[in-house]
Amino acid sequence: MVCDMFVSAEGEVTAYQFYPAVMWSHARFTYTEVAAILGNTKGPEAIKRKERVTDLLNLHGVYQALLKSRHKRGAVDFDTTETQIICDENGRIEKIAPRTRNVAHRVIEEAMLAANVCSADFIAQSKHPGLFRVHEGPTPEKKEILRNYLKATGVGLTISDDPSPGEFQAIAEATKERPDAQQIHSMLLRSMQQAIYTPINSGHFGLAFQAYTHFTSPIRRYPDLLVHRVIKAVLAKARYQLPVLPTPGEAHAKLSRRLEKGLASRVAEPNQKPRKINAENTAWQAAGLHCSANERRADEASRDVEAWLKCRYMKEHLGEEYGGVVTAATTFGVFVTLDEMYVEGLVHITELGGEYFRFDEARQELRGERTGTRYAIGTRVRIQVSRVDLDGRKIDFRLVSESDAFTARALADKGVQRESRIRSGSGDYPKAPKGSAAFFADTVPGKLDEKTARSVKGKTKEKSGAAQKKSTRKRR
Repeated sequence: MVCDMFVSAEGEVTAYQFYPAVMWSHARFTYTEVAAILGNTKGPEAIKRKERVTDLLNLHGVYQALLKSRHKRGAVDFDTTETQIICDENGRIEKIAPRTRNVAHRVIEEAMLAANVCSADFIAQSKHPGLFRVHEGPTPEKKEILRNYLKATGVGLTISDDPSPGEFQAIAEATKERPDAQQIHSMLLRSMQQAIYTPINSGHFGLAFQAYTHFTSPIRRYPDLLVHRVIKAVLAKARYQLPVLPTPGEAHAKLSRRLEKGLASRVAEPNQKPRKINAENTAWQAAGLHCSANERRADEASRDVEAWLKCRYMKEHLGEEYGGVVTAATTFGVFVTLDEMYVEGLVHITELGGEYFRFDEARQELRGERTGTRYAIGTRVRIQVSRVDLDGRKIDFRLVSESDAFTARALADKGVQRESRIRSGSGDYPKAPKGSAAFFADTVPGKLDEKTARSVKGKTKEKSGAAQKKSTRKRR
């Protein structure tokens, strides 16, 4: 099955056509080859593939038009870092390095987005039920938290009661040069919901599409297959019958309650009648819940494997010191991601010094009551790897230097410069927060699904505030 797209000069997909066809492959490229050719059309790579250079240039022109359209729509596009674990011939981990994305990756990704939009529009116009990839905007609670945070940090911009994705992108662009840009962008991401599969098309908030689905992706998904079957049925003027799905589980029930809540809120709008749900619509809704729940299970499995591999790698670096940046603040401590290693671990609250730290939800930071020292997302610290638990997928860090912490957001309000206090053994700690960008699985297909997975996993209860205060008083 082939999708022909016709793109206007403004980057809008003006027409498309689906038809069964045999695909003829004229060449096989790597991303590196394509990037080299587009970077220098007279270079050695271009000379080797001179018969295909014009085709690549035309594709790059389509990419530029689609990118222009993305900016015009105001789609959210935050810079993130994806990592890869590199092993030697014996399977031993050599290093953890960032994946580099060149212009060839962006060309293919933008073309994939366009194909997904075409398939969603085709299904919507056919009136045949199918699965859309829906990403809704922030909930009222998350909007309020984000507004308070932006006000507390003096950003000078905020979001409206009915925000558009362009408002989020405008805040990201306006703050990208600030020292706490990473913290602000993280909060923008956390304010949004996770994308789901559903037959009820509510659009894709992050990508600013009125209709979006998964027609093509680097990793073939079952929802992609369902979309293919629906399109084939429409072309054949038939009706696709869904297969019987497995018995739903706990994740299915949780997503079902979320969907019902969303439907109730839409029906409550003036002059809107409740939508009739027949047996076919119910089956497609169950299919969407099934696919969404299994997607989350797959993400958790992927994160768990990655966390174990990182723990195994860090076990060989016990006692070593590294620089890092705070990537999350909680009531029980701060999570720190190491520079150039992209490994995350916990600095427990008992390791931050001999005073009581209070968690400020509005600013997303820990603040010492006595000195006013702050630890927020973006604060630079120096740590020592103190403990690695392979079974629990947990990595503990110990704060060994606070010289870097007394910059920007970590300055003490009272100007009191306290000495670094190294405490040992924090023991157990609660489960790490889930990735901040997990909701945003579709900004670029295959890019953001597992972007912000935590490598620290725990299952025990955190200490109460009173217990923490009592234990810190004893240490003074």
